[in-house]
Amino acid sequence: MKSDIEIAQEAKLEHISKIAARAGLTEDEIEYYGKHKAKIDLSVSGRKGRQGKLVLVTAITPTPAGEGKTTTTIGLADGLSRIGKRVVVALREPSLGPVFGVKGGAAGGGYAQVVPMEDINLHFTGDFHAIGAANNLLAAMLDNHIFQGNELNIDPERITWRRCVDMNDRQLRNIEDGLGGGKNGVPRKDGYDITVASEIMAVLCLASSLADLKARLARIIVGYTYDGKPVTAGDLKAAGAMTALLKDALKPNLVQTLEGTPAIVHGGPFANIAHGCNSVLATRTALALGDYVVTEAGFGADLGAEKFFDIKCRAAGLKPAAVVVVATVRALKMHGGLPKTALGEENLPALEAGLPNLLRHLKNVTSVYGLPAVVAVNRFPTDTDAEIALVIEKCKALGVNVVLSTVWAEGGKGGEALAEEVVRLCGEKNDFRFCYDETLPIKEKIGAVATKVYGGDGVDYTPEAEEQIARFEELGYGKTPVCIAKTQYSFSDDATRLGAPDGFRITVRSVKISAGAGFVVVLTGNILTMPGLPKVPAAERIDVDENGKITGLF
Repeated sequence: MKSDIEIAQEAKLEHISKIAARAGLTEDEIEYYGKHKAKIDLSVSGRKGRQGKLVLVTAITPTPAGEGKTTTTIGLADGLSRIGKRVVVALREPSLGPVFGVKGGAAGGGYAQVVPMEDINLHFTGDFHAIGAANNLLAAMLDNHIFQGNELNIDPERITWRRCVDMNDRQLRNIEDGLGGGKNGVPRKDGYDITVASEIMAVLCLASSLADLKARLARIIVGYTYDGKPVTAGDLKAAGAMTALLKDALKPNLVQTLEGTPAIVHGGPFANIAHGCNSVLATRTALALGDYVVTEAGFGADLGAEKFFDIKCRAAGLKPAAVVVVATVRALKMHGGLPKTALGEENLPALEAGLPNLLRHLKNVTSVYGLPAVVAVNRFPTDTDAEIALVIEKCKALGVNVVLSTVWAEGGKGGEALAEEVVRLCGEKNDFRFCYDETLPIKEKIGAVATKVYGGDGVDYTPEAEEQIARFEELGYGKTPVCIAKTQYSFSDDATRLGAPDGFRITVRSVKISAGAGFVVVLTGNILTMPGLPKVPAAERIDVDENGKITGLF
């Protein structure tokens, strides 16, 4: 069996100019980054005329058995193309953290990939490096301001801005810097986040223009004065230089699928610690180019889809036409209590025990958000007809169809049936709505997500979180969406509670304001904004030969 990278390296890619022409882009609207990548001019997102139908691909709660959300997204786009639809796929950019940590790559899989796979997974067009540079420029200007006399009266113990690096490095979570005395800076406690958790990533992904980007950057809060007043990047006169670093990174990236479907890959916040969606500009650009736009949101629907709806769609005025919920029989049996080693045998009781996870996600999409949905089951050779029939039966009770997907093995051909169902759903009227009114008090918004989406009984707050919420509402930051940082492995904030748990409460340990992004970040459980590497990192298997050929990405 060929690996993902072997399949990608054997593919004959078209010149990116042909992909651009297929998408309806002119030579003046693209900027080449070699033969197979290009940046798209910002003006395209504002084109009048065509306005495609937006399809979100989300998934059940992830397990080690795998679900294949990105693979399904790409295969669905190729399937839509094969049935004669003008389609663009819009994805997030992979972070180097999981590429070298657990995943080893995040550009789809099998015969449903975006290419050039190696470039997309490694550096790509430099967007993440630009975000990291802008983040760390702001940190440097903040510490320099304090060192040079502290005209703004910033309290070093109330600095909230952290440095970042796009790598899993637990050693940097908590550090002390400015050591050495004299001209070496002002000593203080500090720390690093992974780049995808930086507020600048969220700002770039939610900005609607270069001017909006600069305005959002200026609103970023970096800390507080001794008398408790917020200090912003604008106060430090940093927004202009940060925008200069990000002006090219703001432009969406154009690549292609293995079957030549135009693909826009841009931005990449994680959904467990950030808002989990590609950029607004990428989505708007795709909608201006395609009659159908297939996009995805990170992790399960309780995280990525919730934030896609309640944060991104709200901010950008987007209305989805349909939702695809991806599942596998294997993963559902894990939610039903089976170990990974026992997933290859038919086990209807375990499947039935795990199905409530899928059904809760489906009910959220259809009842909480009012959208039509279809379940895409990535079929494995070990799945039995009886198991598939059980999934179909349970989903039909909610009025949702199930379509088998074989895009990993067959590419777009394996996604044609799913494409036909998506087209049908996009023709239906929907009653899209948000989970909560953003003008509600912060606690009520958190409570709405915890009870309506997660299925919990309520929310508990640490004294620190209580104090922070009260302060943010006093400062006028309460009427914004909430971005809840939570484990991706459970509806609850306890990663060990699989399936569709009930009788639980969410614990909020701290809250911070992302004023530039325009939302309140709510930290639950033990969620970390700087992951660590596993015992055996994927990086150990990645190599390059004397001819420059990369191996080990998968």
